[in-house]
Amino acid sequence: MKAYMQRMGRSLMLPVATLPVAALFMGIGYWIDPSGWGGNNLLAAFLIKAGGTILDNLGVLFAVGLALGMSKDKDGAAALSGLVAFLTPMTLVNSEAVAMFTKVAVEDVNIAFGAINFKNVFVGILAGLVAAAMYNRFSGVKLPMALSFFSGKRLVPIVTAGVMAVLSAILIFAWPPVYTGLVSFGEMISGMGPLGAGLYGLFNRLLIPTGLHHALNNVFWFNLAGIDDIGKFWASEGVRGITGRYQAGFFPVMMFGLPAGALAIYQCARPEKKKVTASLMVAAAFASFFTGVTEPLEFSFMFVAWPLYVVHAILTGISMFIAATFRWTAGFNFSAGFIDFFLSLRVPIANQPYMLLLLGLVMAVVYYTTFRFVIVKFNLMTPGREEDDGEEMPDIRLTGDSKHAVMAQKIYEALGGPANVQSIDNCTTRLRLQLKDTGEVNQSQIKATGVPGLKVIDDTNIQVIVGTEVQFVADEMNRLHNGSGATHAVTEQAIVEEEVPKTQALFAVANGRLVPITEVSDDVFSEKMMGDGYAVLPTSGEIFSPVAGTISNVFPTKHAVGITTASGVEVLLHMGLDTVDLGGEPFELYVKAGQQVGRGQMIAKVDLEAVRKAGKKTDIIVALTNMDKVKSSDLIETKEVLVNEVIGEITSN
Repeated sequence: MKAYMQRMGRSLMLPVATLPVAALFMGIGYWIDPSGWGGNNLLAAFLIKAGGTILDNLGVLFAVGLALGMSKDKDGAAALSGLVAFLTPMTLVNSEAVAMFTKVAVEDVNIAFGAINFKNVFVGILAGLVAAAMYNRFSGVKLPMALSFFSGKRLVPIVTAGVMAVLSAILIFAWPPVYTGLVSFGEMISGMGPLGAGLYGLFNRLLIPTGLHHALNNVFWFNLAGIDDIGKFWASEGVRGITGRYQAGFFPVMMFGLPAGALAIYQCARPEKKKVTASLMVAAAFASFFTGVTEPLEFSFMFVAWPLYVVHAILTGISMFIAATFRWTAGFNFSAGFIDFFLSLRVPIANQPYMLLLLGLVMAVVYYTTFRFVIVKFNLMTPGREEDDGEEMPDIRLTGDSKHAVMAQKIYEALGGPANVQSIDNCTTRLRLQLKDTGEVNQSQIKATGVPGLKVIDDTNIQVIVGTEVQFVADEMNRLHNGSGATHAVTEQAIVEEEVPKTQALFAVANGRLVPITEVSDDVFSEKMMGDGYAVLPTSGEIFSPVAGTISNVFPTKHAVGITTASGVEVLLHMGLDTVDLGGEPFELYVKAGQQVGRGQMIAKVDLEAVRKAGKKTDIIVALTNMDKVKSSDLIETKEVLVNEVIGEITSN
């Protein structure tokens, strides 16, 4: 569940990343024509409408973004399915459709159905998750010959539309009470006035370590419960002094409070570590002030000095409470940094936004004194105060054009390389990584690259806080992971000669159920006469290479292929049991002897139905045939797997 929520969190960042564009267009538009909102100026009208293109279609963006991000291979077919999934309830559950179904006048339809529109983030999230689930399940399904045109990825939008039609029917009955409950929840918080804003600020910060702050934000910032604080602020449709109260109090914290806290952390650092601490704190403080990106700073002390983070959350709540009490409002579309503050100044509904700067100066003093007192009083191990672990790390100076490649390689190596890394993704500031075992991570080596911090989620998931340049580091790491990145480390000391890795990962060759080789119904394999390995009971006929290497042998009957890795390990890929008798009929090969293949490259396609009709089993077997070259092999237990999923590793002699 944690891995699923982590993927969902990073997938949400794709649609959220579009909001700064809306802020730029609408902010400039309102700046040009603050009174007419575009009615008095053509350019202002164009910019405001351009920004509305995004804000008025948030549900669509969330549906497409989630469907793409949650799909197993981020294919465009998943994104298309997300769009289909969203359009289905938009057509079936709007007021006009419900009026037709229930035989009543449109004006007599429950007002809740008016919220089923293109701004509806809840429906967007639901549609995106359903579309991704359908893609992951059905994108490899092969239909009978008469319907083969609709096989695979073409089938996904069709199935998605059917599922969403059923869910739409459920929504017709379930949506009114759910909507009423959400509105009541929002009204309860908003009805508490400034205290409600303060409580929101407190829990917004406290929930960041879990990633659940996005759920809370969706209630108050978007139109999930009728509050829509961001949309109404930028459209100037709310109440002056009220709309924006769930945003305004963040500006004093992110622009002034946290940078002052960074100064306190720097001054509390040990003398010999002040230089390193300063480089970290200056970069993090600048990001917080200018863009409102606080994760590099917050994650630097969130776990190593958690009481300080609790203090930070309380101070955030106080700032929100004060701003709401005096009705000082400003808004943002990305985060509460200087850029969004500047753009929001000319939004007509903004109320005394400059007073937030005065509050910010006060919060800077409070943050600095409080942080410094708490750090010293409780001897918290903030950056620069941690004890030496006795391991001297090399001096890595990340400068010049190669800094992202160097950082990526060092982090990748510290994570355990291809033997441990399963997937690499990122959000605005964090690398989000799925590993085989987080216990194998060299945390000291990662910290030596200068990253603000890292967070171990569970046994298989870890996050590395990089900052706003995380996309470049993630791109380099993906190149390394896919075999196209740098093959040597760049440091001041030397360029290390490339070595063939002794340990390498084994990947699933097909979608289906992974089983131990000892459970294969053939003694030659189950008794490991051919060597150790695994088998997949496939649900689709596409077969992929489990390793990178050279095709050393292609059997004339096409039922088996041999692959030799760079370290000399020979891997046999055997498709089906006793399928040599079929004379190659059910098999279509895409490789030939002597060809270089990468892991995850398609090797063959098997007509599984033809194999079954011939009375043969469809087990896809991977066997290590020269065990004298294999020092050890470690394979995971029986489970459902997807193509290219890491299922174990082998270490060669």
